[in-house]
Amino acid sequence: MPKLSDLVTYCDRRTRRAAFKDAPCAFNGLQLANDGRVTKIGAAVDAGVVPFQRAVAAGVDFLIVHHGMYWDMPRPLTGPAYQRVATLVHGNCALYSNHLPLDGHPEIGNNVLLARQLGLKSSRPFLVRDGEAIGCIANSKITRTAIRKKLESLYPRVIAIEYGAPAPGAVAFCSGSGYSAIPELLSSGVDTLVTGELREDCFNRAQEEKLNLYLCGHYATEVHGVKALAAELAKKFRLPWEFIATDNPF
Repeated sequence: MPKLSDLVTYCDRRTRRAAFKDAPCAFNGLQLANDGRVTKIGAAVDAGVVPFQRAVAAGVDFLIVHHGMYWDMPRPLTGPAYQRVATLVHGNCALYSNHLPLDGHPEIGNNVLLARQLGLKSSRPFLVRDGEAIGCIANSKITRTAIRKKLESLYPRVIAIEYGAPAPGAVAFCSGSGYSAIPELLSSGVDTLVTGELREDCFNRAQEEKLNLYLCGHYATEVHGVKALAAELAKKFRLPWEFIATDNPF
């Protein structure tokens, strides 16, 4: 039976966890241990009582999440914070969180997988933070109409704001929140962005700066990395795995 420590070591090395400087309270890595053994791997986008309950009910004892528990820690372990921890402890389910490293990974990251969905291949880094790329840019020969139609076939809700080139020569990808990507588009030689969500003022910027913006949902664009890591981990350690979905509409 695989050891928890072996899975954690593999995930840390595969994602290059230590190389990324994340948000101050993100705390990538093992956030909560179990009894040291793993029989089933789970993947989810968010830490929360409901996904934890669903993971435990599915027999998961090693859960990989993109958004971990500790964004606003330290805080008292009362109310929902207690319920989260208690659900995992009582269910003997370890929690492993991986945020920016799993956005920017060149093989199993959210952004390279978003590009691959459009039949595109990452050609250069985008949104470089502290020496590490979070997003990516892919050269493109497809029209914005084709981009929109393909995304609409993949995601339940797509907002398309199209004021850029009808046939963009490159597409930038930033999973989750893409607001920080907007100022870096034109300076990177790109007028087209596929992302999860943006702020209201980005509509005016798209008109003024002639941009194509495709919003596919924060949650929906960040399912890919945790799934890929879980599948890879399951294959290496010969374990079953399951994606723990929620009804998150954002």
